[in-house]
Amino acid sequence: MFLNSFYSIDGDLLLISGPQGSRFAKLICDDFNPIHNADEKNFCVPGDLLFSIVLQRYGLSEQMNFRFTEMLPSNLPLSFPEDVGAIFQVVDSSERSYLQVQRQGNCTTRENCIESLIRSYVSFSGQNFPNILTPLMAKNNVMINPRRPFVIYESMSLSMRNLEFNDLDVQLVDATLTVNGKRGEVLLSFQFLADHVVAGTGTKKLILAGLRKYQQAAVDEMVATYDSYKRLFSGR
Repeated sequence: MFLNSFYSIDGDLLLISGPQGSRFAKLICDDFNPIHNADEKNFCVPGDLLFSIVLQRYGLSEQMNFRFTEMLPSNLPLSFPEDVGAIFQVVDSSERSYLQVQRQGNCTTRENCIESLIRSYVSFSGQNFPNILTPLMAKNNVMINPRRPFVIYESMSLSMRNLEFNDLDVQLVDATLTVNGKRGEVLLSFQFLADHVVAGTGTKKLILAGLRKYQQAAVDEMVATYDSYKRLFSGR
């Protein structure tokens, strides 16, 4: 499958290097958040890569919930269980959990079906900033810290009506930001479309921290900096 170049296998363990995670973020998700740069001191493996590997290994079920419990650094050996039931976890050698998964209903392992869902979803997910978050922050008169932006991918869920598709598109349905002091919770609702018909729905939850009063100039600078990362990568 197309994911194989984005991780390595060492016996029963799976490892994701900084360059592998960074390439996935940029090439597949179109996500240029600097936290996914391979040379970033606080590098974090994209949560959407773990999500994708789970689908590749265990298939796509009608109902699935993913909860990201820790930020994953590079080159940390992970254990993906061989035999899984309705609930399972991805853990390290110390049994620390990085991803919790719940699933139920019928399941498909068709590669073209799974690849289509992965590509469509992670491309949507990777572009949350600036396309979705910037208008939400403006609407609520808050913004993240421009010097230390803190946005955590907490969870996502999906509910599929149809598992017999070949090509999917993802369409945003609703986006809300609930502010509680310096902390905010973003909930994105979306739907999967196959030939313009709804094949499934989903939600994604993000946590924002360090919120402060909205300043247009500071937000413009954040967006310009993000766009510069993208241009730099595209010009290679």
